Amino acid sequence: MYRSTSFSQLPLVVKNLLIINGLFFLATISLQGSNTGIDLVRWFGLHQFQSPDFMPHQLITHFFMHANFTHLFFNMFALWMFGKILENVWGAKRFLTYYMITGIGAAFIHLGVSQYEIWSLQSQLNPNDLSILLENGKSLLEGNQNYTHPIMGKLNQLINTPTVGASGAVFGILLAFGMLFPNTLLYIYFAIPVKAKYFVAIYGALELYLGLSNNPADNVAHFAHLGGMIFGFILLKYWQKNNTQFY
Repeated sequence: MYRSTSFSQLPLVVKNLLIINGLFFLATISLQGSNTGIDLVRWFGLHQFQSPDFMPHQLITHFFMHANFTHLFFNMFALWMFGKILENVWGAKRFLTYYMITGIGAAFIHLGVSQYEIWSLQSQLNPNDLSILLENGKSLLEGNQNYTHPIMGKLNQLINTPTVGASGAVFGILLAFGMLFPNTLLYIYFAIPVKAKYFVAIYGALELYLGLSNNPADNVAHFAHLGGMIFGFILLKYWQKNNTQFY
């Protein structure tokens, strides 16, 4: 159901999320170009449990960080385009709850899938090689180098490459929009009309395919995107079950 009050053009939570993400991005690039030696990605990006840089707060802070301007722009554009509608329908508290749960849920799915790959690769290495990797792998990547051994190289990237971005929460928002407004037309490339429910289904299937294809050149956390959609679906169904006025 729509709220009876008039809709704000840019509601509070979406506005503040846009500001916070922008400030984090500006701080990251400013400090990278300075002599302070402060790397915000190290502190706030999401690292694997085996990484010496892993800290629990990264489960939240990573989705305020972005790799580059393009990454930031498309995530914030989707947050603005779809998030403002959802916040006006739900209110600030429910929208923020949804955003945080889908973002954290996406992180857990991503970590879980990555851990499965890590354990599989670790089982193919002898203990000595694994010890060398855990001790020296991070410094190699920092010097733009990696192991020539294919298993050690891939394992090193999995353990010591941080994940950043709000994409998990944004995909959760996209799913919610598709479920609440399934017949709304979205225009791909501003020309091709597609109903929201089909757009979400196609996008989800594509992310699943790309995630399972495991292309080594692909630097996108596809299972984090799917994780945001999965946790979003569960939360939406829970709210729907316990609140008949949810829609």
